Amino acid sequence: MVTSDQRRRQLAREKFERQQQRRAEKQRRTRRRTAVIGAAVAVVVAAGATAYATGVFGGKEGKTVADAPDPSLTPKKTADPCKKPAPGEVAKLSFKEEPKLDIDKSAKYAMKLQTTCGDIDLALDAKNAPRTVNSFNFLAGKGYFDHTKCHRLTTQGIYVLQCGDPTAAGSGTPGYKLPDENLKDPKVKGGTYPAGTVAMANAGPGTGGSQFFLVYKDSPLPANYTPFGTIAGGQKVLEKIAGAGESSGKGDGAPNATVVIDKATVTK
Repeated sequence: MVTSDQRRRQLAREKFERQQQRRAEKQRRTRRRTAVIGAAVAVVVAAGATAYATGVFGGKEGKTVADAPDPSLTPKKTADPCKKPAPGEVAKLSFKEEPKLDIDKSAKYAMKLQTTCGDIDLALDAKNAPRTVNSFNFLAGKGYFDHTKCHRLTTQGIYVLQCGDPTAAGSGTPGYKLPDENLKDPKVKGGTYPAGTVAMANAGPGTGGSQFFLVYKDSPLPANYTPFGTIAGGQKVLEKIAGAGESSGKGDGAPNATVVIDKATVTK
């Protein structure tokens, strides 16, 4: 007998998957329209890496149980609780291939996100997600994440803040794709990404890039997104961001708070 709660979670997961597919297709259409070289139009086939359920990940995350948005939800004007971004611009970086694996898988790595809303500290899991952690160590060292916006906040169905996209449009990638890792982690195997999880956004299996999401409240999601760390500090910062809401008023959109990563560093 399926309980109402189980059914709700199932519907949320199914919606999440549908939204992923829609976003990936939308990206493909957009790239086809805009990729013009000289006088010729180049058709871009590959969809960009999208995150968090993307709401966190590939397409938007499963925001609600039903497909139609709740008509009672309307955009709310909320004062921006965050500071102005530090001076600087997003670096235009792209790499032809994944960096060579040179981290110590037995060591502990930490990532600090110095954001306009406060610092967020992440403990990275090099043992179980070595290629993902290695990539973040490499990208942070290049300044890839500096001055980038956290472009997506989901506050209904799942609860995540998505970051790591230099374009702030959900389509940015570092130029290479990462394999999925650590999907058998007991913490996410049951269909829930617990609060405090740091995971990769993607647009399907093996399409991880630079986008990631921070789970600020337990979220029903299938174990399709590489969990590569935990939030070690800054939960109140995330709660402040979530409290300001998102721009669509439907539970999934750009954060009302101006969340910019002024500086990202990875240390051993």
